[in-house]
This record gives sequence, C-alpha cells and structure tokens, in this order.
Amino acid sequence: MVQDFSVILKELLKHLSSISLVLNIIFGLVVVFYERRNPVVTWAWLMVITLVPFFGFIIYMLIGLDSRKYRVFASKSRKDEAIYEEFIRADGNKFLQEQADVISRKNILNIPGSEYLNDMIYLNFFSGNGAYTDNNNVKLFYEGVSKFEEMLKDIRQAKRFVHLEYYIIRNDDTGKRVIETLTEKAEQGIDVRLLADGMGCIFTPKRLFKPLIKAGGHVSYFLSPHFVRINFRNHRKICVVDGAIGYIGGLNIGNEYLGLVKRFGFWRDTHLKLKGDAVKQLELRFLMDWNFCSPDYIKFSDGFFPKVKNSGNGVRLQIVSSGPDTAQYNILNAYIKMISEANNTIYIQSPYFVPDSSIFDALRIAALSGIDVRIMIPSKRDHPFVYWASLSYIGELVELGAKCYKYEKGFVHSKIIMIDSLLSSVGTANMDIRSFKLNFECNAFLYDQAVTMKLEEQFMHDIEDSTRIEYESYIRRGSLTKMRESLSRLLSPLL
Repeated sequence: MVQDFSVILKELLKHLSSISLVLNIIFGLVVVFYERRNPVVTWAWLMVITLVPFFGFIIYMLIGLDSRKYRVFASKSRKDEAIYEEFIRADGNKFLQEQADVISRKNILNIPGSEYLNDMIYLNFFSGNGAYTDNNNVKLFYEGVSKFEEMLKDIRQAKRFVHLEYYIIRNDDTGKRVIETLTEKAEQGIDVRLLADGMGCIFTPKRLFKPLIKAGGHVSYFLSPHFVRINFRNHRKICVVDGAIGYIGGLNIGNEYLGLVKRFGFWRDTHLKLKGDAVKQLELRFLMDWNFCSPDYIKFSDGFFPKVKNSGNGVRLQIVSSGPDTAQYNILNAYIKMISEANNTIYIQSPYFVPDSSIFDALRIAALSGIDVRIMIPSKRDHPFVYWASLSYIGELVELGAKCYKYEKGFVHSKIIMIDSLLSSVGTANMDIRSFKLNFECNAFLYDQAVTMKLEEQFMHDIEDSTRIEYESYIRRGSLTKMRESLSRLLSPLL
C-alpha cells in the first residue's frame, strides 16, 4: 500500500513538473507577445518568470502587463487634445498660434554659442505642447518648510479657486494642515479641487478628505490601484491659485517632506513658485487630468486663465508633461537633447538614478568628451534595489571621468538637471525608466541663466554635504555588493 502511494506520488509530481514547465513556456510567450517592442524589458521579465515559476507571471500581471494602457489612455489623449484645442481658441491664448511660426524658424532666442536652446524650444513645443513664455517670475525653494508656508499663505488669499494635484498626501500633521486650509477656503465658497493619486495615497484614509468634501470641496483619485494595477501613477505635484500663482517640483504633502521623519532626516528638495503665463500651462494640465478622473467634469472657462501682462522681460520657460497618454516620451526626449547638446557642464540631482540606455549612452559620451558631468544621489537607501542599480550606473560613469556624489546631510529628492549655466529643468521626473515611460510627470524647462546659476550654486553647496564616489574605492567594493548591483541592474527595466 505504501509502495503504491509512493508510485502515485512520483507520477503526480512528474506530471506537475511537466504541467509547470508547459505553463511557464506559455507565460513566457505571453510576455514576448506583449513586450515585443522592448527586448530589454522582455528578457528581464523572462528571467523573473524562469527564476520564480508561476509567481513570476503573477508579478508580471500586477506590474508589467500594459495592454490596458492603450485602451484607457488613448481615450485620455483624445480628451486632452480637445481641451488643448479649446485652450488655443480661447481669447487671450492666441499667442500659441502666433509663436508657432516664430519657433518653427528656430530664432526665438539670440544667445551666442547656445543655438541649441532654440532646438529645445522647438522640441518641447511641437512634441510636448509646451508653450514658450517669457514673462514669468520664478521663486526657488530648496526645502519643504518655506515652500509649504508660502503655498498655504497663497491658498488662504485665494479669491476664486484652488486646484491641487499630488502623488502623495499623508494622513499626518502636514497633510491635515493642508486639508484644514483647503476646507476653510471651501467654506468661504472658493472652488477647491484636490486630485490625489490612487496608489500614492493607497494608505491615506478617505476620512482625511471628508471635512473638505463636506465644506463643498471636490476630491478625486487618479486611477485607483484596482483599476489599472501598480503602474501608470500620477507623479505630478501641482498647485494653482486663482490662475495667477503656480507651484511645481518634487515635494509631496507629508511630514517627511518637511524633514520631520527621523528615517530620512533633512529633506533636500527643489520646488518652484511661478507667476506669469506659465501658470496657464499648469492649470491646463490640471484640467486635463481632473476631467480624465472625475465625473465632476470641469467645463472650459477663460476664468481659469486670467490675462497676464506680457512684458517679455521675465524668466523664459516651458511646462512639459509626459506620460503613458502622450505619443512621445517628452521629458525623456528633452533630457537626451539637453545632455547631448551640452558644451561645458551637466549637473544632475536625482533620488533614483536608473537611466535607460539612451540617457546613459549620452552621459557616457559626454564624460568621454571631457564635459564636466556631475551626478548626485542620496546616500540613504529609500528603495534598496533602486539604490544598488543606481550605484552600478554611477560606478561606470565614474570610471569614465564623471564626478558622482552621495548626499549625506539627509535625503536628496530633487529632480533637476542643469546644462552650461544656461538651461535647467525642475519638476517631478526622476532620472529613471519609471518616470520616463510609466509615470505621469510634469517639468519646467527654464531658459534662464540667472535661475540656472542659482540652482548650480545650491548644487555646489550640496556637494559640501556629500561624499564623492572615488573610482579606486568603488572597484574595491565587496563581492556581495557587486552581486547586489548586478542583480539590481539586470532588473532595472522593471523597477
């Protein structure tokens, strides 16, 4: 009897093994079919499915498969385009039609030795719908305390509307303070709308927003996790007050962004306060995203876009958005253009440095060409796999002559890139594949020497609080570290 049971068990295990092998082959074919546009990602997923049979495919279904993207976001793209066309036709926005002809001649800027800036404006305008404006006032913030104090002050002074769009809103003192301020404005009859990301706020209880909703405010979620899975997150951080003041940058809403969480310590970030025509672009972005997510559709109105006196002597910039709903990888393309056209310096600050092959090759060529390439990442391991993958890329660039640093004072969360002391980008996009190709992002591209030099000056101050990664010490790292880097880099297309 025991012998018969043993035989049956062996036969069963044999068949289960065969079934498992067949299923894994089928799962592999599914991955090859859906990821055929990107061989690197395909091989990475095949490795996961091979190493973790069955469960690897479940992971792929949760965070990899993007077939729904084309159905869901194709609709969003059409709606966005309709809103954009309506914006162009509206009174006071005819400058978009007029400047298209000027930009197409690539002579909008006249700065000797930097003709490539005209190419950048052309790229961002015709590819990313980034209107070029030259009458903006820009204020820089390098940490969260002063940014939140000023933003809340502006919200309290709102006369017509307050629109916010954030990836993370914590249920802590900072989050409650923001909601309380918004609630007060809603009680005054001000139009208050808050768009939160479904995944970024997955642990934020909905009761946090109840006072705001009860007061007449509006709250909506961008793609709840059960709707599209983990990917395709709205990573934007936007605040618009009365169409006259706008905020954009890396700071979410929560205690850690004010440096109040011990795990991170001082939170080093970069955020912008804008006044001028560029604010219209932030409001336009908000309307597009809100109308995609909320049944409370906002009808287009010139009231959201008050006229701004165009003096033409302010900061020149473009607001550029990118995401799964755009035909091109707008921010990625702009970064590649910036890096490949740099003549003297390239300074990058990013909490996650996992570039795709195009960005990495451009940086390698720049370093080999003798350009001063400097990259700063955190020393703290916010996401271990991403940290080890970052070090693998950093190590290769250090070998080629780039200067790379680990920020030690706290946690650096800035997403900025500066070129030749002339051109800079500040926004929400990290220097990683997820920001380039999966997340919804928004950046300001600033064609201003004074602003860029201020950002570079702060970058140099941050170097004083950083440790330089020397090649001699890097190559002496332990075998375990090398293994971590190799595995993380292999999986980096999936991170």
